[in-house]
Amino acid sequence: MNWTPRLATWNDVPTLEELIPLSVRTLQAPHYSAAQMAAAMGPVFGVDRQLISDGTYFVVENAGVIIGCGGWSRRKSLFGADTARDEEDAMLDPVTDPARIRAFFIHPDWARRGIGKAILTACESAIIASDFPQAELVATLAGEPLYLACGYSEVERYEVPMSGGLTLPVVRMTKRLAP
Repeated sequence: MNWTPRLATWNDVPTLEELIPLSVRTLQAPHYSAAQMAAAMGPVFGVDRQLISDGTYFVVENAGVIIGCGGWSRRKSLFGADTARDEEDAMLDPVTDPARIRAFFIHPDWARRGIGKAILTACESAIIASDFPQAELVATLAGEPLYLACGYSEVERYEVPMSGGLTLPVVRMTKRLAP
């Protein structure tokens, strides 16, 4: 299908708050334990309202129902819900900093149908239009194949510390978008 992302609105937040845990519990399950996924809800996985406010968060719908979301940011945070931050998220400088690819979640019934790629393409176009020549992201192990297929390169693997002594293995990746 030809998916057409649109910018998320404040009215989408309740739906996103339902979609994200559903996506995480299903699509991340082959890679992370139930305890890891539960601990990551909020600090790693969740709605970042700053992205909606900045006009950099997209959703894809089918028959009026949101089935995927994701975005980009000109702010410092690489991941996490806005509830996980105590202070304002600082702005990046396109001359010295890469833009951030952020918070991609797909409804499990619609996974692997090109929705993530359509959102990523919209993000990359907006990033280039905002004069950022490079993008950076922190991929979950479930998301890593999408980003590799779309030209992102692994920079490092590390583990995000979470509550209860748990960690979440992730992959920091980057891609040059413009000369």
